[in-house]
Amino acid sequence: MKMISSDDRKDYLEITWAELRSTVEPSFAERSLIYHRDYLTTATIVTSSAVNITEHAVLTADGQSLAYDYLVVATGHVFASAGSRTERLAEFQRDNGKIKSSESVLIIGGGPTGVELAAEIAVDYPEKKVTLVHRGSRLLDFIDQKASKKCLDWLTSKKVDVLFQQSVDLKSLSDTEKFYKTSAGETITADCHFVCIGKPLSSSWLHDTILKESLDTKGRVMVEKDLRVKGYNNIFAIGDITDIPEIKQGYLAQKHALLVAKNLKLLIKGSPPSKLATYSTGFPLAIVSLGRKEGLAQLPYLTLTGCIPGMLKSKDLFVGKTRKQMGLNA
Repeated sequence: MKMISSDDRKDYLEITWAELRSTVEPSFAERSLIYHRDYLTTATIVTSSAVNITEHAVLTADGQSLAYDYLVVATGHVFASAGSRTERLAEFQRDNGKIKSSESVLIIGGGPTGVELAAEIAVDYPEKKVTLVHRGSRLLDFIDQKASKKCLDWLTSKKVDVLFQQSVDLKSLSDTEKFYKTSAGETITADCHFVCIGKPLSSSWLHDTILKESLDTKGRVMVEKDLRVKGYNNIFAIGDITDIPEIKQGYLAQKHALLVAKNLKLLIKGSPPSKLATYSTGFPLAIVSLGRKEGLAQLPYLTLTGCIPGMLKSKDLFVGKTRKQMGLNA
């Protein structure tokens, strides 16, 4: 068995939904950064970028040709981070140092990353002045307006300033900048900043592969209900890179992975494609952590804020559960 990583040369897996907690508490990353060798005990790990896919092999940047019978494309979004676990831990230490040494923090972006980072800082460092700038008209625009308003009310109660329908020129940012001008002409004073806007899909490299005709106009891989790439019987795609019309969240990517693992076992045993399991989208669920003890949950017909959704996610951010699923100590 071979695991091939495209545009991802790391020697570790990062539980990405724990990233923001690790920014305010770097020691948390000791459990959320996991060496590939610790959970892929029977796999050959290739940590070079994939540069091409042919009918029978994946070609890598370091010149390898890796033959496959079945292939799973799971490259998600572009996520540039350190290549080694040690370097990634040092990044968290540096970001935490920026926060600790600052009296004021600017966060750019009002999606789940920006909201959760603002909440983490507001709870752990209540003495810091936190400002969040968002180009949209409301926070978390992937959930309903009622839930979005509750999130805003929570941040406001923690003295986070939220500026809507404004943006900051990312090209003008620097680590030494203390004054930031928004698109509305407003000047924000902050000792440091964090950019929390959406990252592009990691699919540009596929335009020069056999899958180029399987990409939609937004660069997403088009898949059938059994998560096979359209036009191919032995290639699957999972996670954020797919064209499945649903919120792109970690727990859904895990559902994709489990279904594809099941279908691969069926195909290897000789089952016909008609017997493969299919994926269906459900009601859009969302749980956003708001610091260590509280959270916001959008459930079918119900929106909750406070300690109940906090108990579900915020305390451990599912890190212990994820580690157990990987066969590791929580």
